[in-house]
Formats: sequence, structure tokens, C-alpha cells
Amino acid sequence: MSNVLFSPFSVRGMTLPNRIVMAPMTRSFSPDGVPGQNVVDYYERRANSDVGLIITEGTVVDRPGSANDPNYPKFHGKESLAGWKAVADAVAKTPGKIAPQLWHVGMVRKPGTGHNPEAQSDSPSGVTHTGKTVLPAPTDQDVADMVNSFARSAGHAKDLGFDAIEIHGAHGYLIDQFFWGVMNQREDKYGGDLNDRATFAGEIISECRKAIGDDMPIILRFSQWKQQEYTARLADTPAKLEAFLKVFVDAGVDVLHCSQRRFWEPEFPEQDGDAHLNLAGWVKKLTGKPTITVGSVGLNGDFFEAFQGKGAEAASLDELFERMEKGEFDMVAVGRALLQDPHWATKVKDGRFDELKSYDGKALATLY
Repeated sequence: MSNVLFSPFSVRGMTLPNRIVMAPMTRSFSPDGVPGQNVVDYYERRANSDVGLIITEGTVVDRPGSANDPNYPKFHGKESLAGWKAVADAVAKTPGKIAPQLWHVGMVRKPGTGHNPEAQSDSPSGVTHTGKTVLPAPTDQDVADMVNSFARSAGHAKDLGFDAIEIHGAHGYLIDQFFWGVMNQREDKYGGDLNDRATFAGEIISECRKAIGDDMPIILRFSQWKQQEYTARLADTPAKLEAFLKVFVDAGVDVLHCSQRRFWEPEFPEQDGDAHLNLAGWVKKLTGKPTITVGSVGLNGDFFEAFQGKGAEAASLDELFERMEKGEFDMVAVGRALLQDPHWATKVKDGRFDELKSYDGKALATLY
């Protein structure tokens, strides 16, 4: 067991009891966007079982086309916010902390789906990831409201008693779509080179800060890859990555949640001396900001196989502990292992490794 993994961590007024983070995982158990008591219990079980920080499943902002499933939870509207207030109140009675993940799926949404089937999908330029124009480009006013929709939800999180917020800027969804030149063909301040295309996310961070004040951390989740192309990379050198991340640092981000498919893989293996660093390691080195690593922690199978009903064997945590002891990153997000077993963190803390089970894809059908 790593002493560092179970040591406290503080950032912008929030102190976590340990470094274990529950990764955000889409669950689709909120009919018409309203989380019920089953969702409250789902998160409370983990907060009571040594998870330091819960990042909720993606919760969609109030743009009409933000979701492509009517069972995705909303982070707006009286009934949905009442459901999330119950979640926040339950976690507040435990040692753990909680942050909603604020999300907009963008052009991943298929027409006619989600909470507002008649709505048009949002996008940077109306262009798909293959370069096909399918929608009119949004106006400046549309883009401004996309930014403010995140800020409005951030304000709700503050009012409801959440401890932090996470902005979902990864995996080919709306914010990430602004990062990619094939999809973002804007000629205003939101388009241009990679750093310019990061402006949209930077403004979201800035507006969320205005909405929540100075005493609540902002986490940004980003990835080098996107779900439409696993091998894609936004930045292929540390220098390019550093320039890209500077936009978020200057905007006031507190923590960077660095999504990899497998946390143990080096991000820039060609770099002498730092060839071992994963994405979170590089981001911490380049920005000085706290980082969260994620990607098949405790498992040896690719996480997208889970959505095909495939399992993955439990894997040794020795390498994770070693990297934590060296300070490569600050926190560790655990996904499928915690989705299946709410007591995973307690078992690791107690050294009960023989009780850690292989992942079963059937766990997606139940709120354990």
C-alpha cells in the first residue's frame, strides 16, 4: 500500500482525505435528466468507503442540444438540481468530497435524441470529424451562450454545496471539438492554431471562476485522443503541449485531469530523461499544477472494451504506487474498478488485494 495514496491533499481551500478520485462514468440512470435516490446512494456508498474525491458522471449543461440520451442527468432545472442537492448533502456527511462534471456532447449527439429531440446540435463550425459540413456554423452569440451555459451550471454547483467542479474537455465532445482543426474552422478568436482553438475552453474556465468565486477548485479534464480516433494527438511534443496548457493555466484552472487509455504508457517516449512520464506526469512538469492520472487503473484491459460487455482482469497496483511515491502526479482516478465495487478503495487501503475482482462488463447495467 502507498502511504502517499492515502495521504491528504489540498487545493484552493478543498482538502481531500486521500488521493483516490472516482473517475466520471456515464451511467444513464436519471430518467428525463433527474437523478433519484438510487443515484444518491450510489455516490454516498463510495464517499463512505475511502474515495477522497468523487467526480460525478457527466451532467449536461442547459443548451438544448447538450445531451444525446434522455437518461443523462441534467445540471439545470428545478427537479434535476433538487436531485443533485440530495447527492451533495449525502456526500457532505462523509469524509469524501464531490464535484459535478459539466458536459456538453456537441456533435456526438445524433439529431432527434436527448432531452430536446427537436434541438439542433452545437458545434464549433458545423463540420464533422471527417471534415463534412452538416450544420450552419454557430453565431458569435451562440458560442457565447455555450460558454455561459457551463458558467450557469458552475453557479448551480456552488449553490448546491458541491466542493469543486470539473469541466469535461476531453474525448471528442464539444469543448474537445474546438481543439481540433478539422472541426474548428472558425476565423474569429476561437479558431486558428491549437493555442487559439483552446480559447473556448479558456473562456469557460474564466466564466466558471466568476460564477463560483475564489474558494472552489476548477478541474479540467482533457485528452490527447478522441473517441473517433484513439491514436490522434493534439500536441506531439512537450513544447506544443506546454503552450496549449498555458491557455488553461492563465484562465485560472486549478487541477488538470489527464485522460489516457492506459496510465502506465509514456506520453513522449522519445524524450531522454523523461521518457517514463505519462500524460499527467508531463502536465505536472510543464505547468506546476496538480494533476490527476487516469486510465485502466487496477485493470489490464482497455476501458472501451467495457462498453462491449467485455471484462478485464485485476492488475497489480505496484507501478501506480511507485509513481505516486516519486511524485509523478498527485491524484489517481479509478473508473471501472470503482463502478463495480464501491468498497475498492477501502480494500486497497487495508491491503486486501486478494478481494479485488476482475471487471465484469455487466456492471454497467447496475448502480452498485
